[in-house]
Formats: sequence, structure tokens, C-alpha cells
Amino acid sequence: MCTLKLLDCTLRDGGYLNDWEFGYDEIITVFERLVSAGIDIIEVGFIDERRVYDRNRTIFPNVKSINCTFEGIDAKEAMVVGMIDYGTCSIDKVIPAEESFLDGIRVIFKKHIMREALEFCSELKALGYSVFVQAVSITSYDDEEFATLLKLVNEVEPYAFSIVDTYGLLHKNQLIHYFEMANDSLKQNISLGYHSHNNFQLGYANCIELAEKKIERNLLLDGSLYGMGKGAGNTPIELLAMYMRENRGANYHISQLLEAIDVTIQDCFRMTPWGYSLKFFIAASNDCHPNYVAALMEKKKLSVKSINEILATIPKEQKLLYNNELIEELYRDYQAISYDDNVELCKLISEWKDKKILFVAPGKRAGEVAAISDYCDKNDALVVSVNFIPENIIPDYVFMSNAKRYVKLAGKLSETLREERSIKTIATSNVTRSQGRFDYVLEYESLLDENALIKDNPIFMLLKLCKLAGAKEVALAGFDGYEKCADTNYVNPNMEYVFSKEKAEVLNEDTAEGIKRAGLLCPIVFVTKSLYERFFI
Repeated sequence: MCTLKLLDCTLRDGGYLNDWEFGYDEIITVFERLVSAGIDIIEVGFIDERRVYDRNRTIFPNVKSINCTFEGIDAKEAMVVGMIDYGTCSIDKVIPAEESFLDGIRVIFKKHIMREALEFCSELKALGYSVFVQAVSITSYDDEEFATLLKLVNEVEPYAFSIVDTYGLLHKNQLIHYFEMANDSLKQNISLGYHSHNNFQLGYANCIELAEKKIERNLLLDGSLYGMGKGAGNTPIELLAMYMRENRGANYHISQLLEAIDVTIQDCFRMTPWGYSLKFFIAASNDCHPNYVAALMEKKKLSVKSINEILATIPKEQKLLYNNELIEELYRDYQAISYDDNVELCKLISEWKDKKILFVAPGKRAGEVAAISDYCDKNDALVVSVNFIPENIIPDYVFMSNAKRYVKLAGKLSETLREERSIKTIATSNVTRSQGRFDYVLEYESLLDENALIKDNPIFMLLKLCKLAGAKEVALAGFDGYEKCADTNYVNPNMEYVFSKEKAEVLNEDTAEGIKRAGLLCPIVFVTKSLYERFFI
């Protein structure tokens, strides 16, 4: 039977959530609680020469600085390790093991640099360290590539080799496949480890699956306090310790782990929560980097169905290597659904020709019903609501260019149309009607402003239509602009863009410039107060 050991990575993997700034007292508290709990291997942080030493952080410029932080601390029986992301720390930053607080060093690396990384591992081993070879993004390896890696690992003969499921993609059968390949190929003196992430809520289940395998070599299972870690988090170390006590007769002191969670980790969680979420589920189910999902979700213009369809178009070799330019290109390609709108466009233009047109957007001032009604009464204006249905105002048209908002509004829109049969619907070709069809469908691509930061800002689209129609006057209500200090910029807080407060002034300027670029020959009237107004004085 193998010896099963638990490795805690809270101070390292958990640091992704707080830039490794736990605070010195909390670092020592967590470390000493882990020691008192009897955790076998404790990882104290990253070694990264690009960072300066800060004793409040668990990311260190060299191994000597780890000695400074933990000077006088007794690790007792625990093995203490640090981690190097290959390429971020040169060998001259690593002192010999006999002079170091560390007993071992874990080295992470991506597939394309495995040979160079393993040479580095050999250099660390020569300095006296127990070296852990950590193959990140394990699902990026096919069987032939994985077999090549295992052969190179045997040449180094490290203390351990770990299967690292960086993006939480592994289900049981896949995990067992990699595990058995490694167990069959590695020299017997090399321990076998597993580092999970919880995108599918399988971290703990997968660890137990491996713990129950009958193997002869040592097995290392990674966990962290309360599952604290990058993205969806890791397997909770307290659950692994509980399993070990109940099934292996281990003597881990779980109360010490719970004290660390209560005193330190809960505060971290309140500041920056981690764990299973829709974003990480979508990423894992598409076998892709979570930043792709984040980039699409932050646009707040796509349904989940659309996000999945875009992710499916990412080339396999790019899925786990985030490429911002690629996802923007795929987003644009997806939105640019070709549609012949000539007949519908001509009909809409004829209805808007020589008319005063009031656009009502979902800014907070869209609630100023009196001002909006007064303008309509005095000007006999056509009213167009933009990506929402206003309260207490009956529009002549509802314009939809945001697929995500349409999904949320579909039910209410259907109800409104049943009650107010005179309302007409206009949608751009990237929006799909849930039932029936829109009165007008306009080609999305033809209405974009290629010079704008937000190319598909609906106001730019609508102003293009007004120019084509030869509108007599354009009035704007609820186009408040982005206010940095506001709780929300929208009448409905769920419409808030995550970037709007961060880039408020830039977005206001860009929107104003886009309005000017539209080149309207008719006046623009601000019916409700707007931050865009000052750009037109």
C-alpha cells in the first residue's frame, strides 16, 4: 500500500485572490495552524524574481527572502515547499537547500517548454531540494505527449510528479487515464500527486477516487483551507483531512484547520469570494480558459447560448492559451450575422422621414416621466425605447440590439405587445426572437461605428438610421452617461456594465464623439440631463 500525504497550497494558490497579501501575522498564523494540524507538506508561496520582497506577501523574489519571513518558525515534521513558475525565477535566486527554510520546490510549466523546465528541475535537485514536477493544464497533453513527458521525468527522478488540472476539466475516467499512465510509467521512487480545481465541483470526489486506488508508490493530494484558490478554488484540505481520519486512521487535527479558516480565511472569502460559479462551469464545459468566458460575459450583450456557440469556434490549440484579440474577433464574427434588410430598412426610413424622434435609454433619468411626456406632447414625437421597456411610457417602437437584455425582456416584451398592439419591434440581426418575428430586422454589421470603443453602442446605430431617414429632430432621454461615483448608471442595476465606472470619463467622451461622427443634419435635444451635453456646448 502507498503512503498518502496531504499537501496544503493555501498560501500559494490562495494568493491569486489577494495578490498574495495575507499580512505577516496571518501568514504565520496559517502556517502554524497547518503545522499543528499535522499537514504533511506545506507550500508557503511563489518564488518570482520579478517581485520585491514584502513580508506581508507570500510571493518572494528569491529563496533567501522566504528565510526572512519564516525565521524562527518551527515546521516540526512538515515538509516545507515553495513554487516556481518556470521562467520567472533564475537558478541564481535559489540558495542551496541546506541554507534554506524550504525542503522542496515545486516547478510548474506548460507543455511547450517541458524540456527546458525539466532541465531546471535537475538544477534544483543538484542544490539538494526535493523537486516536484508539476505538469499544468494536463488536459492539453495527448497520450503521446504525456508519454514523452513521463520519460523525461524518469530521467530527472524528482521527489514527485503531479497531475495538475489547472482549469478543473477532469472527470473521473479522464483522471484515471492520466493517473494510470503515470503510475505505470514512472519509477517507483517517484511520488505521484494530484492538484485539482473545482470548476465541475469534482475536486474532492476526484481526490477520493485516487485515494482508493491500490498502488505501491506514495500519493500526494493537494488541498487548501476552505478550498481557497484561483478561479473555482481547490479541494478543501479540511475535507481531505476528515476523509483521512475516518478511512485511513490518520491523526490530522481538523480543529486547527477550522480555526485557521475561521480566523483568517473567512475574511479573505468575504473580500474576494471563490468557488463554483457559472463562469467557471461554462469555461470547463467548453475546455477553455476562463478569461474567454469572462471577456464575453462582461459585454453583457450575449445569452449563455450565444457564449457557448462562440467558445465552440475557438481553435483547439488556442483554448487553454487566452488570446484577447482572438476572442474579440470571434465575437465580432458571431454578431455580424449577414442579413438582407433592404425592404425593412426602406419601410422604417419612410416611417421616420421628417419626424421628430425621441430615444429613451435605460439610464436612471428615464424615470423622469413628466419631462419625457411634456416633450412628446409638445412635439408629436415618435418614441423609441432602447434595449428596455420603460415604466409609464408607451413607446411607438422597441429597439433591441443587445441579445442578453432581450432574453431577460422577452416575457415582458410579449406581454407589452399583447396589451399595446400598436408598438412595433426593431432588432438587429444578432438578436433572435423567442417567438414569432420582429417587425423590422436590421443588419447588425452595417450599423456599427468602427471608430468607437463600443462599436455596437445602440445610440450610434439609431443615429445612423435617423440620418438615413432624414429625421427632423432627435431627442434623447435616459442617456445619462457613465458616472464614476454612482451606485448604478441604469434604471435597472442588473444592466450595469462592469467596466463603466472604471472608464466612465473615457466612455463619455467616446460616446459624445460618436454622436458627432454620426453627422446628423438635424438638431439633437437632451430631454433629460446627460453627461454628454457638455461636449455639445
